[in-house]
Amino acid sequence: MKFRPCIDIHDGKVKQIVGGTLKDELGAETNFISEYDASFYGRLYANCKVPGGHIILLNEKGTPEYREDVRAASDAMKEYPGGFMIGGGVGADNAEEYLKLGASHVIVTSYVFKDGKIDFDRLNELTSLVGKDHIVLDLSARQLSKDGEIDYYIVTDRWQKFTDMKLCHETLDMLKEYSDEYLIHAVDVEGKKSGVDEKLLEMLGSWENGIPITYAGGVKDFNDLEKIETLGRGKIDATIGSALSIFGGEMDFDEVINYMGGSYEN
Repeated sequence: MKFRPCIDIHDGKVKQIVGGTLKDELGAETNFISEYDASFYGRLYANCKVPGGHIILLNEKGTPEYREDVRAASDAMKEYPGGFMIGGGVGADNAEEYLKLGASHVIVTSYVFKDGKIDFDRLNELTSLVGKDHIVLDLSARQLSKDGEIDYYIVTDRWQKFTDMKLCHETLDMLKEYSDEYLIHAVDVEGKKSGVDEKLLEMLGSWENGIPITYAGGVKDFNDLEKIETLGRGKIDATIGSALSIFGGEMDFDEVINYMGGSYEN
């Protein structure tokens, strides 16, 4: 299990939000707004030598706020070239631009789904454009009850819209041909510091012969990191948001880096 950094950007500022609350007309329930800009976090993660971080742009694509998000993300990537992946509003029209700005991968969800269904034409187009090795599919999911059964379904559009695609081993098998790795937020617990989604982790950990997976959502303490290690069978990486001290939480950043194998340099 490796530590995967995160920088969530909303209105051009580094924030931590409650995952299921982001709506255009209402804003979002916010846990933390940083006094530091995105470049500060870019330098911090570069000094810690923890690559594979995720920059997520939280505003709606095409808005002035989204352009501010992109500007902030660019500043962070300049501090750690190749150290970040970037997601939020990514499609065939801008994926190459983000790679040129210094991202190692683009993170994609909404672009490859249309009316709640996966669009393989778009997925193939994106793969042809930037290559599978530069794509991370964000398969973030929420629980939904259908026919008396509770399962996880992939959600899009900043986690507000359900797709018809169940997050299960069959889906992971099918989509790995288009992705270098998966990023999966447990949206029901994301940003709540209420504990990890153990059922979801167990399902992900039992997937065999797969590509790398990073789990996000609900981490509140080191016991949760132990659960990710155990339930994920040592195969699942983890990102920590609101619980981390650099985002106003109680988990000391240096302790987390030491626990998960980074190497901090002042």
